Amino acid sequence: MSQDDWTNVAKDTVPLQISPTYMQQVRNSALENEFGSASEAETLLAQQPNSQLSSALILLQKGIQHLQTGDLHTATELLTAALEQFQITNEVQKQAQVLALLALIAYNLVDYNTCISYAHKCLSLIENSQNLLIQMQALSYLGNAYRHLNKYDQAIKYLEQSLQITQKLQDQRSQVAALNNLGLVYKALGNFVKAIEYQEQSLEIVQELQDKWGEEQVLKNLGNAWYALDDYPKAIAYYEQCVTLARSLNNTRSASQILKNLGNACYALGDYNKAIKYYEERLQLAREIQDKRSEEQSLGSLGVACEAIGNYSQAIAYYEERLLLARSIQDRRSEEQALASLRVACYALGDYAKAMQYQQETPPDT
Repeated sequence: MSQDDWTNVAKDTVPLQISPTYMQQVRNSALENEFGSASEAETLLAQQPNSQLSSALILLQKGIQHLQTGDLHTATELLTAALEQFQITNEVQKQAQVLALLALIAYNLVDYNTCISYAHKCLSLIENSQNLLIQMQALSYLGNAYRHLNKYDQAIKYLEQSLQITQKLQDQRSQVAALNNLGLVYKALGNFVKAIEYQEQSLEIVQELQDKWGEEQVLKNLGNAWYALDDYPKAIAYYEQCVTLARSLNNTRSASQILKNLGNACYALGDYNKAIKYYEERLQLAREIQDKRSEEQSLGSLGVACEAIGNYSQAIAYYEERLLLARSIQDRRSEEQALASLRVACYALGDYAKAMQYQQETPPDT
């Protein structure tokens, strides 16, 4: 199986998220009170004798609020200003908190080198402290950023350290993320056996937590790993659990992707009728959610599977639908592929005149 094929099995990168426990700790340690609004926070903090520290705490509070609403650029500006004032007041723990938040923002902005820089600075400030929660977050950001930069040895090093801290803290949700992300690193290295080992541990915990969304992601990753090992029956078993879960969660786009994977795995096993069943389910779902790309792919897959069982007339019907759709969305590549498939299927049926017709319809090279 080629690298492109593997990449297209599924998009299984686990995004970093803000840990609710971590954000609660940041709010409590930064403000030392639960405030109903930013204005209330400003009023109370202004009463503190150190006005510079009060200003820094307000900036931190506002930065967190913008981070939680997804306004990452404004959050960065506010947190950077807070960091500068915490440096002046020599508030080391609060500097570490801000640096961890800035690392998270940089990660979500796909600026992995900046993420790494912030996370290293954060760790250097608290390496001898007992602030395990922020250490865990910074190590997680480092591991995932290095993974995206294809620096896998460093990714493993930091993710393993993060995993150890999740176990000390008995933070099961963070443990799931660390295990799953380690699995992704080993998958990227081609060590699918090791990847499966970590992801199975992750699955056990996520099922214990009854986190259905997390379980769906881990099931997908396990299916992908077994698919990459050409163990299609095991891949199918995980994919079937995953698609059932995705449907129960009304996660239609994920269900569409897994139905494609299921069809491909069944096709690889030579179970063409079952492959057709899954491709047809995907086609129906794609039309329900008006996903033209998935619809076009499904029609192509159905044509190939019908050819595999010798049903060329049905294959031609699917290819003709694909051709019309490709033209309607102005996808020249798919149009050319559909015409090529139609020529082959018509030749197989002995309909040479129609094959020549499709040959003439092929758009000229530009």
